[in-house]
Amino acid sequence: MSQAHWRVLIGSRSFGRATQEPLRRLQAAGCEVIPNTLGRAYRAEELRTALRDADAIITGVDQLTAEVLDSADRLRVISKHGVGLDNIDLQAARARGIVVTMTPDAIHDSVADLTLALLLALARQIVPAHNSTHSGHWARFIGVELRDMILGIIGLGRVGKGVAARARAFGMKVLAYDVFHDETFASQHEITFVELDELLAHSDFISLHAALNSGTAHLIGASELARMKPTAYLINTARGGLVDEAALVEALRAQRLAGAALDVFQTEPPGANSPLLQFENVLLTPHIAGQTEMGLRRMDEMAAENILRVLRNEPPLYRVE
Repeated sequence: MSQAHWRVLIGSRSFGRATQEPLRRLQAAGCEVIPNTLGRAYRAEELRTALRDADAIITGVDQLTAEVLDSADRLRVISKHGVGLDNIDLQAARARGIVVTMTPDAIHDSVADLTLALLLALARQIVPAHNSTHSGHWARFIGVELRDMILGIIGLGRVGKGVAARARAFGMKVLAYDVFHDETFASQHEITFVELDELLAHSDFISLHAALNSGTAHLIGASELARMKPTAYLINTARGGLVDEAALVEALRAQRLAGAALDVFQTEPPGANSPLLQFENVLLTPHIAGQTEMGLRRMDEMAAENILRVLRNEPPLYRVE
């Protein structure tokens, strides 16, 4: 191995789980790799120490605040292990000349797959049926067919498009809400762009795939939930902050929704006292949408490549401007 002359902190708990090759590549290129020994994301106060003398970080959801970045004198690159950037103060990074990168093409198929799996589980009540059978009962759960059902997709980016294509294969009709209209894709897949209110009012399933920022925080709140059909389901595999969880709980208690499936939460993990745990018509998974062997392998390779390119003064694969 080359003599280490760069220090790389690993924040993401997923990095290296699918393959050790990107880790070995960093080391062979002259990087001293500092592992995450916490078993969770770094908090801001911990990063002030952990990033001392670090040239780079591979981050998941670590709290990279302006104060943290101001104290990281050597930091040159933040390599996001994924695509969500809401944990990074991008303005502070730009002000300090820190390059921020991401891995946008790595896991969109993985996330789209889980989204459709959750949709199918809701439609056919698979989890309650499994639990009933396991407990010795033989309840005959009545579900719904997907053909001609309306799926509303909020955010028709890479993941949203993947979900739309899968849903169309099941014969679903697709509505989409996005500030950018990819009319070519929409035409190819018979997708109709509509305003948010129309999507909420007409969809049987609503799936969130928007980025989380100041404009989309609590995009789905009490008023939006009130516009949904009482027979509709909400699915979120994007970011927990897109949904006002307190409003969602109230809508579920009042039976104004048929159910929900959440892979992401405002606070992760949501905790044993989360009111979301009380509902049999709510499916909860532990932020696993991107957790596939193939997706993680691609994400690891891209995250490592982004770091090495920046440290060598080369353009990264995917730079956040």
